Amino acid sequence: MAFNLQERLAAQQQAQRYRRHVCVQSPQGPRIQIDGRDYLAFASNDYLGLASHPQVIEALQQGAQRWGVGGGAAHLVTGHMQPHAELAQALADWTGREAALLFGSGYQANLAVLTALLQSGDYLLHDRLNHASLLDGGRLSAARFQRYLHNDMQSLAGHLQRCQGDTLIATDGVFSMDGDLASLPQICRLATEHQAWVMVDDAHGLGVLGSSGAGTLEHFGLDARQVPVLMGTLGKALGTSGAFVAGSHELIETLTQFARPYIYTTSSSPALACATLASINIARHDSERREHLHRLIALFRHEAALLGLPLADSPTAIQPLLVGDSGRALAMSQRLHEHGIWLTAIRPPTVPEGSARLRITLTAAHGTEQVEQLLEALAGLGSELTDG
Repeated sequence: MAFNLQERLAAQQQAQRYRRHVCVQSPQGPRIQIDGRDYLAFASNDYLGLASHPQVIEALQQGAQRWGVGGGAAHLVTGHMQPHAELAQALADWTGREAALLFGSGYQANLAVLTALLQSGDYLLHDRLNHASLLDGGRLSAARFQRYLHNDMQSLAGHLQRCQGDTLIATDGVFSMDGDLASLPQICRLATEHQAWVMVDDAHGLGVLGSSGAGTLEHFGLDARQVPVLMGTLGKALGTSGAFVAGSHELIETLTQFARPYIYTTSSSPALACATLASINIARHDSERREHLHRLIALFRHEAALLGLPLADSPTAIQPLLVGDSGRALAMSQRLHEHGIWLTAIRPPTVPEGSARLRITLTAAHGTEQVEQLLEALAGLGSELTDG
């Protein structure tokens, strides 16, 4: 019997969940070109505007000249090259860890940690709004997998009381569709009380939060004792591609020995590692980029409140406009496209049913005038946004 793919695709369209590629014909930046038309874009995760930074581009070019383009083999064969080793050490130093391990993506890194670390009889507790990669890693692990209510410490405490073995609490640092922060100080206190470990996926916090940009943990003043497992990505604020896991030497050695997504994968480009080293240097030492971004966030939220726009409670670069119905969110997104503003409508199952939204992301590459243009366009939607 043949797979009925046509029926599945039709059902996806009927449910307003159909996804389509858009082909961007320009470098990442505040302005992009799609299908020959220019747009003012607020949909990228390039939070510090480093994806097209001249120093990062130059480091990539020089890295390719010196080291070539491809890694050529897995890290444990001959694919672990000097730029990879330097990048792993730089990430460990920046995040205050003993060591770090590189991965091709955050999805791959999360699957690696959860499937390698957790064994039969262990417990895994997840925030309900965690990223899909954490959820999928949990399902693939050997642990007993449970989800607590979003940022609800009473719910988490109840689950912890019922755990009878080694326990890992996994949470996003910054939640990717809502922009809010995990209640990490409270989570860490509960973990200490119950002798549990904490793992943080800081994909959307690294580079943006903390005095040196080291992320959500630095923002809250937490260290490796309270959060033994840290995952971060390189393709958002750092503007390149890939991910890492940072922790103790013992943790990194455990992943090296048992994490199948690491062992059986060709290493990433050494030239890309050179580019990422350059972007880390900028992210750590050019604090004005972070300060400018946070000024834009404050401006946007203040003006949006005056307009009565239904923003989620987010202090970060991710600013969701809550719409509710998927069809309405798609229609609003299309209207903004017609006015030269590129925003993405986020629909279930990426977000819970009835919580479709326009996901706005601000970056350090945006200017005040561009944010004002966005606000003017959103105001033009009028009752479509405020009558949800």
